[in-house]
Amino acid sequence: MSSHTAANEQFPVRVFGGPTALFDYGGLRFLTDPTFDGPGDFRAPDGPVLTKTAPSAGSPADLGRVDVVLLSHDEHADNLDDSGRALLADVPLTLTTPGGGKRLADKARGLADWESIELDRPGGGTITVTGVPAVHGPGTREEVEPFTGEVVGFVLTSAGLPTVYVSGDNASLDLVKQIAERFGPVDTAVLFAGAPRFSALFEGQCIVLDSTRAAEAAQLLGARRVVPVHYDSWAHFTEGRDDLAAAFTAAGLADRLDWGHRG
Repeated sequence: MSSHTAANEQFPVRVFGGPTALFDYGGLRFLTDPTFDGPGDFRAPDGPVLTKTAPSAGSPADLGRVDVVLLSHDEHADNLDDSGRALLADVPLTLTTPGGGKRLADKARGLADWESIELDRPGGGTITVTGVPAVHGPGTREEVEPFTGEVVGFVLTSAGLPTVYVSGDNASLDLVKQIAERFGPVDTAVLFAGAPRFSALFEGQCIVLDSTRAAEAAQLLGARRVVPVHYDSWAHFTEGRDDLAAAFTAAGLADRLDWGHRG
Protein backbone atom coordinates (compact mmCIF):
# COMPACT_ATOMS: atom_id res chain seq x y z
CA MET A 1 0.00 0.00 0.00
CA SER A 2 1.45 3.37 -0.93
CA SER A 3 1.70 6.10 1.69
CA HIS A 4 -0.61 8.21 -0.47
CA THR A 5 -3.32 5.55 -0.32
CA ALA A 6 -2.75 5.15 3.40
CA ALA A 7 -3.05 8.89 3.92
CA ASN A 8 -6.43 8.86 2.22
CA GLU A 9 -7.65 6.39 4.82
CA GLN A 10 -6.73 8.71 7.67
CA PHE A 11 -9.17 10.71 9.76
CA PRO A 12 -10.01 13.93 7.94
CA VAL A 13 -8.53 17.26 9.06
CA ARG A 14 -10.54 20.40 8.37
CA VAL A 15 -8.43 23.54 7.93
CA PHE A 16 -9.61 27.13 8.26
CA GLY A 17 -6.51 29.16 7.37
CA GLY A 18 -3.67 30.27 9.60
CA PRO A 19 -2.99 27.74 12.39
CA THR A 20 -6.59 26.60 12.86
CA ALA A 21 -7.57 22.98 12.19
CA LEU A 22 -10.30 20.64 13.44
CA PHE A 23 -10.15 16.86 13.65
CA ASP A 24 -11.88 13.94 15.36
CA TYR A 25 -9.58 11.56 17.23
CA GLY A 26 -10.87 8.70 19.32
CA GLY A 27 -14.35 10.18 19.45
CA LEU A 28 -13.21 13.57 20.73
CA ARG A 29 -13.05 16.69 18.55
CA PHE A 30 -9.84 18.72 18.75
CA LEU A 31 -9.33 22.30 17.50
CA THR A 32 -5.89 23.89 17.10
CA ASP A 33 -5.13 27.58 17.73
CA PRO A 34 -8.57 29.16 17.04
CA THR A 35 -8.41 32.26 14.82
CA PHE A 36 -11.67 33.38 13.18
CA ASP A 37 -11.51 37.20 13.19
CA GLY A 38 -11.77 38.99 9.84
CA PRO A 39 -8.81 40.50 7.99
CA GLY A 40 -7.13 43.54 9.54
CA ASP A 41 -4.35 44.71 11.81
CA PHE A 42 -3.84 43.26 15.26
CA ARG A 43 -1.67 45.16 17.71
CA ALA A 44 0.07 43.36 20.54
CA PRO A 45 1.01 45.47 23.59
CA ASP A 46 4.76 44.91 23.14
CA GLY A 47 5.04 43.29 19.73
CA PRO A 48 4.78 44.11 16.04
CA VAL A 49 1.52 44.71 14.23
CA LEU A 50 0.20 41.45 12.74
CA THR A 51 -1.86 41.82 9.56
CA LYS A 52 -4.43 39.20 8.65
CA THR A 53 -4.88 39.20 4.88
CA ALA A 54 -7.73 36.73 4.27
CA PRO A 55 -10.87 35.63 6.09
CA SER A 56 -11.08 32.24 7.75
CA ALA A 57 -12.70 29.43 5.77
CA GLY A 58 -15.53 29.13 8.26
CA SER A 59 -16.69 30.55 11.56
CA PRO A 60 -17.03 29.27 15.13
CA ALA A 61 -20.70 28.63 14.39
CA ASP A 62 -19.64 26.12 11.69
CA LEU A 63 -17.54 24.00 14.02
CA GLY A 64 -20.14 21.97 15.83
CA ARG A 65 -18.99 20.42 19.08
CA VAL A 66 -15.40 21.03 20.15
CA ASP A 67 -14.15 18.98 23.09
CA VAL A 68 -10.54 20.17 23.41
CA VAL A 69 -8.58 23.17 22.13
CA LEU A 70 -4.87 22.54 21.59
CA LEU A 71 -3.45 26.05 21.97
CA SER A 72 0.20 26.57 21.05
CA HIS A 73 0.17 29.85 22.97
CA ASP A 74 -2.27 32.58 23.92
CA GLU A 75 -0.16 35.71 23.46
CA HIS A 76 -0.20 36.29 19.68
CA ALA A 77 -3.27 37.20 17.65
CA ASP A 78 -2.29 34.89 14.81
CA ASN A 79 -2.69 31.96 17.21
CA LEU A 80 -5.55 33.18 19.41
CA ASP A 81 -7.68 36.16 18.39
CA ASP A 82 -10.77 37.78 19.89
CA SER A 83 -13.24 35.32 18.38
CA GLY A 84 -10.96 32.46 19.40
CA ARG A 85 -10.91 33.67 23.00
CA ALA A 86 -14.69 33.90 23.00
CA LEU A 87 -14.90 30.35 21.69
CA LEU A 88 -12.78 29.00 24.57
CA ALA A 89 -15.61 29.79 26.99
CA ASP A 90 -17.75 27.13 25.29
CA VAL A 91 -15.04 24.43 25.12
CA PRO A 92 -14.70 22.04 28.08
CA LEU A 93 -10.89 21.97 28.05
CA THR A 94 -8.08 24.08 26.62
CA LEU A 95 -4.55 22.67 26.78
CA THR A 96 -1.74 25.20 26.42
CA THR A 97 1.52 26.47 27.94
CA PRO A 98 1.96 26.62 31.72
CA GLY A 99 1.81 30.42 31.56
CA GLY A 100 -1.23 30.34 29.33
CA GLY A 101 -2.97 27.96 31.68
CA LYS A 102 -2.66 30.58 34.42
CA ARG A 103 -3.70 33.50 32.19
CA LEU A 104 -6.71 31.73 30.70
CA ALA A 105 -7.60 30.15 34.06
CA ASP A 106 -11.09 28.65 33.84
CA LYS A 107 -11.14 25.37 31.87
CA ALA A 108 -7.54 25.84 30.69
CA ARG A 109 -4.65 23.65 31.74
CA GLY A 110 -0.98 24.23 31.05
CA LEU A 111 1.26 21.32 30.16
CA ALA A 112 4.97 21.36 30.94
CA ASP A 113 7.47 19.47 28.77
CA TRP A 114 6.51 15.79 28.51
CA GLU A 115 3.60 16.25 30.93
CA SER A 116 0.55 14.16 29.99
CA ILE A 117 -3.16 14.29 30.63
CA GLU A 118 -5.60 11.40 30.16
CA LEU A 119 -8.91 12.15 28.45
CA ASP A 120 -11.84 9.74 28.53
CA ARG A 121 -12.99 8.47 25.14
CA PRO A 122 -16.76 8.43 24.63
CA GLY A 123 -16.80 4.70 23.85
CA GLY A 124 -14.41 3.73 26.62
CA GLY A 125 -10.65 3.92 26.94
CA THR A 126 -8.53 7.03 27.09
CA ILE A 127 -6.53 9.42 24.93
CA THR A 128 -3.19 10.61 26.25
CA VAL A 129 -2.23 14.16 25.31
CA THR A 130 1.41 14.98 26.05
CA GLY A 131 2.79 18.50 26.02
CA VAL A 132 6.01 18.49 24.02
CA PRO A 133 8.71 21.16 23.85
CA ALA A 134 8.68 23.94 21.28
CA VAL A 135 10.61 27.17 20.83
CA HIS A 136 9.24 30.18 18.92
CA GLY A 137 12.43 31.33 17.18
CA PRO A 138 16.06 30.50 16.41
CA GLY A 139 18.15 29.53 19.41
CA THR A 140 17.52 28.26 22.91
CA ARG A 141 14.45 28.96 24.98
CA GLU A 142 16.51 31.27 27.16
CA GLU A 143 17.43 33.31 24.08
CA VAL A 144 14.01 33.25 22.43
CA GLU A 145 11.28 33.32 25.08
CA PRO A 146 11.96 36.89 26.33
CA PHE A 147 10.99 38.08 22.83
CA THR A 148 8.35 35.66 21.55
CA GLY A 149 7.11 33.94 24.70
CA GLU A 150 6.49 30.35 25.69
CA VAL A 151 4.99 27.85 23.22
CA VAL A 152 4.00 24.18 23.38
CA GLY A 153 3.32 21.31 21.00
CA PHE A 154 1.21 18.20 21.56
CA VAL A 155 1.34 14.47 20.91
CA LEU A 156 -1.88 12.43 20.97
CA THR A 157 -1.79 8.67 21.55
CA SER A 158 -4.40 6.03 22.31
CA ALA A 159 -4.59 2.25 22.14
CA GLY A 160 -5.35 1.18 18.59
CA LEU A 161 -5.11 4.71 17.18
CA PRO A 162 -2.38 6.45 15.17
CA THR A 163 0.06 8.82 16.86
CA VAL A 164 -0.61 12.50 16.11
CA TYR A 165 1.85 15.38 16.56
CA VAL A 166 0.73 19.02 16.55
CA SER A 167 3.86 21.14 16.43
CA GLY A 168 2.60 24.55 17.51
CA ASP A 169 4.80 27.53 16.70
CA ASN A 170 8.05 25.58 16.88
CA ALA A 171 11.22 26.47 14.96
CA SER A 172 13.60 23.85 16.40
CA LEU A 173 14.46 20.65 14.56
CA ASP A 174 16.47 19.55 17.59
CA LEU A 175 13.23 19.46 19.58
CA VAL A 176 11.45 17.62 16.75
CA LYS A 177 14.21 15.00 16.93
CA GLN A 178 13.63 14.60 20.68
CA ILE A 179 9.91 14.17 20.07
CA ALA A 180 10.57 11.62 17.31
CA GLU A 181 12.85 9.65 19.62
CA ARG A 182 10.06 9.35 22.18
CA PHE A 183 7.02 8.94 19.96
CA GLY A 184 8.11 8.16 16.39
CA PRO A 185 7.19 7.12 13.89
CA VAL A 186 4.32 9.62 13.88
CA ASP A 187 1.30 8.84 11.78
CA THR A 188 -0.08 12.36 11.29
CA ALA A 189 1.98 15.51 11.86
CA VAL A 190 0.14 18.84 11.88
CA LEU A 191 3.12 21.09 11.17
CA PHE A 192 3.03 24.85 11.68
CA ALA A 193 5.10 26.37 8.89
CA GLY A 194 5.02 29.58 6.80
CA ALA A 195 8.52 30.87 7.59
CA PRO A 196 7.25 33.90 9.55
CA ARG A 197 9.84 36.64 9.90
CA PHE A 198 10.14 40.12 11.39
CA SER A 199 13.09 42.35 10.59
CA ALA A 200 13.21 43.54 14.21
CA LEU A 201 13.31 40.00 15.65
CA PHE A 202 16.37 37.73 15.48
CA GLU A 203 17.73 39.63 12.44
CA GLY A 204 14.83 38.44 10.30
CA GLN A 205 15.38 34.73 10.91
CA CYS A 206 12.39 32.39 10.88
CA ILE A 207 10.46 32.11 14.13
CA VAL A 208 8.56 28.97 13.03
CA LEU A 209 9.52 26.26 10.51
CA ASP A 210 10.16 27.26 6.92
CA SER A 211 9.16 24.87 4.14
CA THR A 212 12.51 23.07 3.86
CA ARG A 213 12.69 22.53 7.61
CA ALA A 214 9.08 21.33 7.66
CA ALA A 215 10.11 18.61 5.19
CA GLU A 216 13.10 17.79 7.41
CA ALA A 217 10.76 17.57 10.40
CA ALA A 218 8.57 15.14 8.48
CA GLN A 219 11.60 12.94 7.80
CA LEU A 220 12.75 13.05 11.43
CA LEU A 221 9.27 12.07 12.61
CA GLY A 222 8.84 9.31 10.04
CA ALA A 223 5.50 10.98 9.41
CA ARG A 224 3.11 9.01 7.24
CA ARG A 225 1.02 12.13 6.65
CA VAL A 226 1.75 15.85 7.07
CA VAL A 227 -1.03 18.41 7.30
CA PRO A 228 0.58 21.86 6.99
CA VAL A 229 -1.03 24.83 8.74
CA HIS A 230 0.13 28.34 9.67
CA TYR A 231 1.32 29.22 6.16
CA ASP A 232 -1.45 31.43 4.80
CA SER A 233 -3.71 34.38 5.66
CA TRP A 234 -1.09 36.50 7.48
CA ALA A 235 1.33 39.05 6.02
CA HIS A 236 4.31 37.91 8.12
CA PHE A 237 4.19 34.40 6.67
CA THR A 238 6.85 34.53 3.95
CA GLU A 239 6.34 31.06 2.42
CA GLY A 240 3.06 29.56 1.28
CA ARG A 241 1.55 26.43 -0.21
CA ASP A 242 3.70 26.44 -3.36
CA ASP A 243 6.89 26.66 -1.28
CA LEU A 244 5.79 23.77 0.92
CA ALA A 245 4.87 21.64 -2.10
CA ALA A 246 8.24 22.36 -3.71
CA ALA A 247 10.20 21.56 -0.54
CA PHE A 248 8.38 18.27 0.07
CA THR A 249 8.79 17.33 -3.59
CA ALA A 250 12.53 18.06 -3.42
CA ALA A 251 12.77 15.85 -0.32
CA GLY A 252 10.87 13.01 -2.02
CA LEU A 253 7.94 13.45 0.37
CA ALA A 254 5.26 14.95 -1.88
CA ASP A 255 2.96 11.98 -1.30
CA ARG A 256 2.97 12.65 2.46
CA LEU A 257 1.27 16.04 2.10
CA ASP A 258 -2.40 16.35 2.95
CA TRP A 259 -3.76 19.89 2.58
CA GLY A 260 -6.86 19.08 4.63
CA HIS A 261 -10.46 19.90 3.88
CA ARG A 262 -11.00 23.63 3.52
CA GLY A 263 -13.64 25.26 5.65
